[in-house]
Amino acid sequence: MGVMRVRSALLAATAGLLAGGVALGVAELIAGFVTGAPSPVSEIGALLIAFQPRGAEQIVVSVLGKADKPVLTIAVAVGGLLSSAGLGLVARYGTRLTWALALGGYGALGLLGLVAGFRDPLVDPILALGVFALSLGITWWVLSRLLRMAAAYEERQPATAEMPDWSRRRFIGNSLTFGVAALASSAIGRTLLEVKAREAASVEAPPAPVETVPPLPASASLDVPGITPLVVPNDDFYRIDTQLLTPRLSTADWKLTITGMVDKPLTFSYSDLLNMPLHEEYITIQCVSNEVGGDLVGNALWRGVRLREVLDRAGIQPGATQIVGRSFDGWTAGFPTAWLTESDREALIAVAMNGQPLPPAHGYPARLMVPGLYGYVSATKWLTNIELTTLQAFDAYWVPLGWAKLGPIKTASRIDVPTVGSTVKAGTVPVAGVAWAPDRGISKVELQVDNAEWQPAQLSTPISKVTWVQWLVRWQAGTGNHQLRVRATDGTGILQVEEPHDPAPNGATGYHTIPVTVA
Repeated sequence: MGVMRVRSALLAATAGLLAGGVALGVAELIAGFVTGAPSPVSEIGALLIAFQPRGAEQIVVSVLGKADKPVLTIAVAVGGLLSSAGLGLVARYGTRLTWALALGGYGALGLLGLVAGFRDPLVDPILALGVFALSLGITWWVLSRLLRMAAAYEERQPATAEMPDWSRRRFIGNSLTFGVAALASSAIGRTLLEVKAREAASVEAPPAPVETVPPLPASASLDVPGITPLVVPNDDFYRIDTQLLTPRLSTADWKLTITGMVDKPLTFSYSDLLNMPLHEEYITIQCVSNEVGGDLVGNALWRGVRLREVLDRAGIQPGATQIVGRSFDGWTAGFPTAWLTESDREALIAVAMNGQPLPPAHGYPARLMVPGLYGYVSATKWLTNIELTTLQAFDAYWVPLGWAKLGPIKTASRIDVPTVGSTVKAGTVPVAGVAWAPDRGISKVELQVDNAEWQPAQLSTPISKVTWVQWLVRWQAGTGNHQLRVRATDGTGILQVEEPHDPAPNGATGYHTIPVTVA
């Protein structure tokens, strides 16, 4: 009897899992084919991100790094499938009550996806309702079909053991068919969604800038294998944001509004923005979640309209102390008005990156780029609104979650070569990496081997004060285990902070230190 109960439970759980899997796969497939239809996995993931507790983001990034979004996507899908399997166990008893409970559970899962979809401005509510109804119908049909087959298999009499076990074969055959359908539809749907996201930027490149940066001298880069390139290619540039699936904004109906404490509220279409004078600027930007020695930092050539020129057109009213960038979905980042008005920092409303139209993953059609500030307070992607307000009146997205309201980038340095824990040959060993302190620049980088004296590094020719530099020390390495650490001094003569500190609430500090073995 115990074996039969276990078998019955496994059959019911399989039926429930496949019912949920097929419904989820069909929903993902529709999202891939039909613009405006929701992806339940992405929408529920975005909902979880929106309601994350304080400190959760830093823990996730520190543990998973750039894999945080794929892992969350998989976790949402697995959670839904396991819940479906549990509901299959409830439905196996076959009473009206258990069927009502099971269908109610599936309905609750679908309703969660529906509510999450309604939060997404790119989702059509009518399509979302249609997907919800279709998914529930598919779930009921697959579940009832498989449970009937499972019941027929369980009711098979021992006396017929020598006859072909058609009931078992039908259950297995249908289960395999539904399993393949679920996997295939999900895979095709996710692939189509990513393809559509990439195609969103398949537009004519923005006009040439009226003010171009001069060609980089050969001395701006150091010829060291393995060192981070001076300009990070678009595909390799780090991405940290709250979107599980790259948003697909169209320039046809995209608008940028300037509101709040301004003399003249303004609205720009994409063509309006491109008709303004465009400028180019190399800017190094860093995520506040970046650990000491981490790679959530990059340097690129950005092209766009100067934020100062746009705000001058609108007229900043006295008392406006905060500039808030708002994304298409309501995500916000805010920084002091004084950061621009009391300095020569040139922030951009960027429309191009490294000579190409702004990639969707990095904010297409437009994003903010503000030199010297961590991305969480400044670098609004998929920008749709700029509001002038006060620092007291508004807290942007990350501030209530425990991050500091002001986010100037701290001086930092990193060892790229050799890598952590590597083994190198005795003799002359190049030790190299990057250092940054936007918008103060880097005046000196030093390397320490074990507890010896600090030795100065060769620096690449700086592009500007708002970009990083590469550095190099040719170390005469003796055999044994050694410890290398690096520190930098900014352009004002201030040494980076040695005391280790976690990224929260306003950026990590400490000297990047790595072990190496010399053989």
